[in-house]
Amino acid sequence: MILITILNLRGVTESASILAYPVYLFVLALFILIGAGIYNSITGHIPPDLHTPIGTPVAGISLFLLLRAFASGSSALTGVEAISNAIPNFKDPAPKNAAKTLVAMGSLLALLFSGIVYLAYYYGIVPREEVTVVSQIAEQTFGRSFMYYFIQGTTALILILAANTGYSAFPMLAVNLAKDRFIPRMFTVRGDRLGYSNGIISLGFFSILLIVAFGGKTEHLIPLYAVGVFIPFTLSQSGMVVKWIREKPHGWVSKLIINTTGAVISFIVSMMFFLTKFSQVWPVLVFLPLIIYLFHRIRKHYEAVGDQLRLTTCEPIVPIEGNVIILPVAGITHVVENSLAYAKSISPQQIIAVYVPFEREDELKFEEKWKKWQPDVRLVTLHSPYRSIINPLAKFIDTIQRKAAESNHQVTVIIPQFIPKKGWQNILHNQSSLLIRAHLLYRRNVIVTTVPYHLKK
Repeated sequence: MILITILNLRGVTESASILAYPVYLFVLALFILIGAGIYNSITGHIPPDLHTPIGTPVAGISLFLLLRAFASGSSALTGVEAISNAIPNFKDPAPKNAAKTLVAMGSLLALLFSGIVYLAYYYGIVPREEVTVVSQIAEQTFGRSFMYYFIQGTTALILILAANTGYSAFPMLAVNLAKDRFIPRMFTVRGDRLGYSNGIISLGFFSILLIVAFGGKTEHLIPLYAVGVFIPFTLSQSGMVVKWIREKPHGWVSKLIINTTGAVISFIVSMMFFLTKFSQVWPVLVFLPLIIYLFHRIRKHYEAVGDQLRLTTCEPIVPIEGNVIILPVAGITHVVENSLAYAKSISPQQIIAVYVPFEREDELKFEEKWKKWQPDVRLVTLHSPYRSIINPLAKFIDTIQRKAAESNHQVTVIIPQFIPKKGWQNILHNQSSLLIRAHLLYRRNVIVTTVPYHLKK
């Protein structure tokens, strides 16, 4: 999964070109298998006692059993939605090229599936947990020869690379959802290889999470995935039914019949999965409503942000008459000196330096040093017996802000911060400036400015 994620991050064109060759090999291997099997059946190389004659009644067959088999077989159709999701990746005219691809895909699937079913019947193959049907057919046709291992190898490869379907579909689906403001806008950003990197990385992360959570057991994941596909199939087909009934364009009756048939079939498949494999698909009933709720919360947030940022709805801006500078200081250093110089360039007459001592002795000593060093800058000391810096500083800033608001003055907090030469050296220092800034960013009507001082050693 990690390898496929990296491959897709390299770009859509490169990944599609590389992944096409295993597909060609798999299709070629199956056509050879089906051709050889049909030849054996025609020439009489298959013993007649391996299969029952056509028309032999089968005991225990019911409509429910047939529907269950139909639902399980329909899971093979999952993946066709990738073409509709990835229409923007097709060359113009994109819809027509996508339709041709879908027809070719469906035709190829029908041929291969019909051939496998035909050979499974003639060879009398019975599904077994430890051996796949294709493996049994290949062994009956070629024995344990080169072709048997070739078919097994290409089958294993195609199953591994089948995961790439989601990488071509999900990023495009995420883009459409992000454009409609149902998920974060970061999913619309392309990487340096012109792929939607955020969607690819997110899909890779959650895929690995699912594999770990289900222990890599595909028999548990496939029903969950199939339900997750056929519910949208049902909704999309039902949506098209509503569209044709409302608009009634030319030739709408035939389209209505097709989409109604699709909606009914998809609904039956979904219900059969819920009835027969509820213990494996119940998480859909929990997570689907949560995801929809999350989508609507995100959209509501974006609408609220847009409404507040729009000039026609924004509150009028109160003119700023001046600036009150609050400068938290931890000592008399080059860092503080650098920040003071910046503060004086903004508002030299209204600077308040704030020192938070933990001991009374430190408070008196610092006040004496400050009077000698910066006698023209007001110093306020906030004794903190509980050794908290943020709480007393925040209360002081709130007090100053309320007074400043009466005279239309803006409060600006300038935070001195020294930057070590090496990035790893940051862990050797307490990040008080970062904590203060993170706390003050949520204060209304307070501007927070960081003045960095870069160390040279």
